[in-house]
Amino acid sequence: MGYDVANFYQKFCETGFDENGVLNYFKPLVPDNFNFGYDVVDEIAAMEPDRVAMIWCNDQGEEHYFTYGQMKYYTDKTANLFRSKGIGKGDLVMLVLKRHYQFWFSIVALHKLGAVVVPATHQLMTKDYVYRFEAAGIKAIVCTKMDDVPQRVDEACEKYDGLKVKFLVGASREGWVDFNAELEQASAELERVPTQADDDMLMYFTSGTTGYPKMVMHDFSYPIAHIITAKFWHNIPADGLHLTVSDTGWGKSVWGKLYGQWLVGCTVFTYDYDRFHPNDLLHMIEKYRITSFCAPPTIYRFFIKEGMEQYDLSSLKYATTAGEALNPEVYTKFYEYTGLKLMEAFGQTETTVLMANLAGTQPHPGSLGKPSPQYHVDLVDEDGNTVDNGVVGEIVVRLPQDGSKQSGLFKCYYRDPERTKAAKANGIYHTGDTAWRDENGYYWYVGRTDDVIKASGYRIGPFEIESVLMEHPAVMECAVTGTPDPIRGTVVKATIVLTKQYKPSDELVKELQNYVKKQTAPYKYPRVIEFVDQLPKTISGKIRRVAIRAQDQK
Repeated sequence: MGYDVANFYQKFCETGFDENGVLNYFKPLVPDNFNFGYDVVDEIAAMEPDRVAMIWCNDQGEEHYFTYGQMKYYTDKTANLFRSKGIGKGDLVMLVLKRHYQFWFSIVALHKLGAVVVPATHQLMTKDYVYRFEAAGIKAIVCTKMDDVPQRVDEACEKYDGLKVKFLVGASREGWVDFNAELEQASAELERVPTQADDDMLMYFTSGTTGYPKMVMHDFSYPIAHIITAKFWHNIPADGLHLTVSDTGWGKSVWGKLYGQWLVGCTVFTYDYDRFHPNDLLHMIEKYRITSFCAPPTIYRFFIKEGMEQYDLSSLKYATTAGEALNPEVYTKFYEYTGLKLMEAFGQTETTVLMANLAGTQPHPGSLGKPSPQYHVDLVDEDGNTVDNGVVGEIVVRLPQDGSKQSGLFKCYYRDPERTKAAKANGIYHTGDTAWRDENGYYWYVGRTDDVIKASGYRIGPFEIESVLMEHPAVMECAVTGTPDPIRGTVVKATIVLTKQYKPSDELVKELQNYVKKQTAPYKYPRVIEFVDQLPKTISGKIRRVAIRAQDQK
């Protein structure tokens, strides 16, 4: 079969469809030495070097159009720059680049070298960096100059001496490599570095309930599993212009701004802004004629509140959402304004799309959709038995019985074989999320089996916030939970028992909120603080966060 850009993705999968044209069969075809950098970016560059891979602009008025040919050129140069500083196969390299276009140069370059990419948010504080550096053994970092990131990294390096090289984008700083300046001098000639599809490629830190973030490792086959994301959930044609709202520090970024999108040969739109203003984003959709859009429900709520009917959004042909529960009212309002039905999906950092309202289906507002044909998804009770329709169960993935690898599923929790073994015990991967299934096979999200908070698209573990709050002299005990919010859907709440020296006040609320912002990533701070005389507990003395959540639902 001859391939052009429009059908290029078919080189890496077999597909089948039902009588309504909905995808019902998907088999990844992963070459043993598959490498997204060489086999996708460079191949499309060879076929159509002038095809636009990304339109990038920022809130300062800068704008760049990057073709696939230029992406090959710049990623080869970036790979040579990294290699000249001692970065090679298997090295863990952290990227803290907001939405700077240098993120795309860097991640693809690191793939080409066989290094392991570790994206992170610019909102991390010094102690967050120390933990991540030590836990993963980070060798190098590529940073934005903004938001005091270089200063915090330098402070972290006072406690961690394993960071061998630091790259700074957009500025010069003592002890750092000037990324932009040295990139200009780097060679654009790069010979293919041998890698295997099962080599470590990409790692994310993801929040849990009982400890610091886990390290989720994916191998080089992972991008192919995102063909479903782009082609059959986002429904992006090769001539599409797609915008997914996500900082590059989060897994959502490679879901919506890289792998699947470039596998289908489309153009990714990136708006690099400092603070979110819904009117700015609406203006970008209007100005650049975005054709498909994906964002958490919170963004759509802000659009509706802003008055999205005042903007010309007629270029939009498709809209999708994920990251938190979709309110049917938001679905209805968006449909009234645009004529587009929001197509919801569900997945995790550990997976690709597990469930979705795939292209061609009739969405049920608020439903996660049906299982992706890539996975054997099931709902089970505590004993691992499938539950009946209408009964709440845990969402799980039944792994291939022949012991073969489950495409799209994470390789391991890095440096934690016991947790990895537990997560995939008895041939089942447990997501920790619960749902129920209706008689038509649609899944409806209920909540977590643990206490992880999903707020505004972020996954937030209560342990980290509670640990910070407990260091404040005013806090004797605390419990962190998610609580309903009319605009953001869910926000972080801290229920606090004060020490005898302190009394409840608005001033103390502000003080505690600012304390958390300074000690850990600001997106985690509690927007709601409630002072109580005592926390609900079990007989054994464990805090019952479930009781606090139940009270908030009333």
